Amino acid sequence: MKKCLTAIAFLLASGTANAEDKITIEFAYPYSHLFDVTYEKILPLFNEKYPNIEVKMRASYESYEDASNTILREAVAGELPDVTMQGLNRQAILVDKGIAKSLAPFIEAEDGFATEGYHDAMLKLGTFDGEVYGLPFSVSLPVGYYNMDVMAKAGITSADQLPKTWDEVVATCGKLREAGVNNPMFWGWNITGNWFLQAMMWSQDKAIMEGNDFQISSPEGLNSLETMKGLFRGCDMQNIEWKAALASFSAGEIGMMYWSTSALGAVERAKGDFELKTNEFPGLEATGPKGLPAGGNAAMLVSTSKDPNELQAAWKWLKFITSGQGAAEVARTTGYMPPNKAANEVILADFYKDNPNKETAVRQLPLLRDWQAYPGDNGLAATQVIYDGLEGIVTGEYDDMKELQEQLQEEVQDLLPSGS
Repeated sequence: MKKCLTAIAFLLASGTANAEDKITIEFAYPYSHLFDVTYEKILPLFNEKYPNIEVKMRASYESYEDASNTILREAVAGELPDVTMQGLNRQAILVDKGIAKSLAPFIEAEDGFATEGYHDAMLKLGTFDGEVYGLPFSVSLPVGYYNMDVMAKAGITSADQLPKTWDEVVATCGKLREAGVNNPMFWGWNITGNWFLQAMMWSQDKAIMEGNDFQISSPEGLNSLETMKGLFRGCDMQNIEWKAALASFSAGEIGMMYWSTSALGAVERAKGDFELKTNEFPGLEATGPKGLPAGGNAAMLVSTSKDPNELQAAWKWLKFITSGQGAAEVARTTGYMPPNKAANEVILADFYKDNPNKETAVRQLPLLRDWQAYPGDNGLAATQVIYDGLEGIVTGEYDDMKELQEQLQEEVQDLLPSGS
């Protein structure tokens, strides 16, 4: 009897120990409409490999700006998650403020880390002062989305006829309007981080920031604003919120949509019965853009835990979602490209052949440039000033682009740190 009770006590103690061995980590990410389906695919794979780690999903961030603001607030309140996804252009502020932890100790402790697909070109996106703080999870580039059923009304029936310049886009808008299409085009001026303004600048091989100096006052800046005005006026573009634009395109109401490749999976799942084609982002010249900003996000460790087991669990999750197996699901479920060699070259060897719409961004990879953030504590405020200025072009509030150029230069520069 004593032996039996001893055995039962041992089993109960073992059960308690096993329950206590279960480690819970918290994770937050942006854009639920894009990534929910991705994590629904990844989580079971992770649970199978690490059954003693529970990943608790926090409420998703609305945008990269929201992600940055939320983490900054949570750092003050002592309520940080363990791992956060941040826009590639929003990593630096978390490093500067000491919120993000260096991943170097974890990387150095991994055997064969490089063989998992990580390489210098990828790690550079999340490297600051020689140390890695973020592992990129997904990379995107701007592309053109086309409803070929609508485009046929303008006489465009094949990919080689699609517009290659913004002037050709405006001309196509005219043909579509004549054919009765009320809203022929949407151009993503309101995408996060002024990304499309940067795309217009990089198309001319000009960065929007040089040190702490805002570059909208350059000839390339004025050309960018004038080109946008020509697009918005020439296409009679409606001022609609970006989710509404995606829904309208998916419903077959818009012929041409210029947006991030990231939305491709969502569009494919939601679109009506029409032929969808993606194509390279047009340029100011027929030769196309000279460069384009890399969009996307990176996984960062922001845990405040002192428990090495919890930190190790957070690292395992961060590593898994950015490694070959996890990153491959990014391509399968979204339009993002996984910035992981193993995912692209091994797991997805035939994927892009079978999914040509998702290959468009891959063809543009040689154009990849930095997605720049505005330095200092007022970076988000600078983003909003530019957003308001661009919206003023859409609504017709601003008609003189030279005047707007001067206004933006002065207001944004005043928000930035002095000195180069």
